[in-house]
Amino acid sequence: MAATTDYSDARVNMVEGQIRPNKVTDLRLVDAFLDVPRELFVPRTLRGIAYVDEGIPLGDGRYLMEPMVLARLLQEAGIGAHDIVLDVGCGTGYAAAVIGRLAATVVAVEGDAALAATAARALREAGADNVLLMQGPPEQGWPAQQPYDVILIDGAVAEVPEALLDQLAEGGRLVTVVAASERLGEARIYQKIAGIVSSRPLFDATVHPLPGFGTKPAFQF
Repeated sequence: MAATTDYSDARVNMVEGQIRPNKVTDLRLVDAFLDVPRELFVPRTLRGIAYVDEGIPLGDGRYLMEPMVLARLLQEAGIGAHDIVLDVGCGTGYAAAVIGRLAATVVAVEGDAALAATAARALREAGADNVLLMQGPPEQGWPAQQPYDVILIDGAVAEVPEALLDQLAEGGRLVTVVAASERLGEARIYQKIAGIVSSRPLFDATVHPLPGFGTKPAFQF
């Protein structure tokens, strides 16, 4: 029987070396990162680098978001124990598993069938029983379960679709990284107050783009 690698030390090092030093002070969130085995959510051949401070390639141009960026986005979102959260473009499900330690329910949407199958296995192995995995176009969200208290777009986007903002509950927050190209982007938070959505910048971040979220073509006269 093959020996099983213990990644617990690497998980602690990720939290103490990448997350805590970068303004992440929410203890519930820190505990969630300590609890979720990130190695389950990366290709088996890359498990040895599952805890590095950069995006991990998942195949077909998709990446697992850098831990520090994900942690700061989730902290800004302020996820409560009774919240319903939508994870858009969940990939292999790592962010959904972390969010599941914080929220009541997570709806995780993925458009790639292979990634969705991997996510189903990894979420089950990680004990993420409150994550509902759905397959469909991520840019459309999952209207059937709206409204959402928090929405995470799990990658960089050129712009946030109105379809997702429409699925926010009153007081709901959407967090993502907005970038016109693969150059430095800007983490932003969008919040719905009295039916109106406004946004503000949070911090600079470089995150791999999420397919399907390009800028709409401008109207030509």
